[in-house]
Amino acid sequence: MILTKRDFIDLDGYSRMQITRLINDALKFKSRGYPRDKPLKERFVALLFQKPSTRTRVSFEVATGLLGGRSLYLGWNELQLGRGETIGDTARVLSGYVDAIVARVDRHQDVTTLALNSGKPVVNALSDLLHPCQALADTMTIAEEKGKLSSLRIAYVGDGNNVCNSLIEICGKLGLHLAVACPPGYRPNPTILNKASVTAEKMKAHIEVFSDPVKAVRQADVVYTDVFASMGQESERPKRMRTFYPRYQVNRKLMVRAKPDAIFMHCLPAHRGEEVTDEIIDGNQSRVWQQAENRLHSEAALLRYLLPRRRGRVKR
Repeated sequence: MILTKRDFIDLDGYSRMQITRLINDALKFKSRGYPRDKPLKERFVALLFQKPSTRTRVSFEVATGLLGGRSLYLGWNELQLGRGETIGDTARVLSGYVDAIVARVDRHQDVTTLALNSGKPVVNALSDLLHPCQALADTMTIAEEKGKLSSLRIAYVGDGNNVCNSLIEICGKLGLHLAVACPPGYRPNPTILNKASVTAEKMKAHIEVFSDPVKAVRQADVVYTDVFASMGQESERPKRMRTFYPRYQVNRKLMVRAKPDAIFMHCLPAHRGEEVTDEIIDGNQSRVWQQAENRLHSEAALLRYLLPRRRGRVKR
């Protein structure tokens, strides 16, 4: 049992310095390799997933292994959670076995409940409100590609979803200019937007929301999009397609509004031909595969930060 713990539910409790440290550590892992002394040796990370996953599951499993730890994949319905055990009770039990819980859930309230009841760090690996692990990899990719995290303009085009909300949070913390373009009725969370805007203003940056994607993308250094209908929104798909397509599609016509050296980003999976054309996602400006790989390195940096090296014997 540890006396204090850090969680990674959102970016609210993380300073600009802490986020920058995580990004720099991730860049070092990628360029120099992983520590030979295995800082997570004899540490166990539970991956508690309510939603399907490719990048999140594999990147966390590999990151844990590269640091010398072991991961346990736990499907939500494979546990007693599927038979009515409360999230709080499950958190108390798991925190007696493992050193950290990485949770991918439907409702944001569920990951906050896990954190409140767990004696070990809890990581939000995606909820309906936020996706902070994705935002960490995104800004790592931008820093790697642009060589800096200042005086940049980021444009996000599409649904004001969990990915967009976390991008807003991290841009506010880092003082990055962010322009979001989305249709009325699909704007990002207003509380997150307002709080991040205040933080950004202190660093002479701006976070703005437009309905016009051309206005948002104009002179951008980075153009970012995501699917128009996320997991769990399948019933809304026909309506969403009528609302978003084709105006909010990132294609050549829209991309040329950004700077000539702008990069394109997408958190994946992509619905090609909907929110982005093949020409863009497979083109020279695309960094989506680099961005996907960086999930591994940024999450490794996060795990090492949340699980500082032990001293003495392992006691459970």
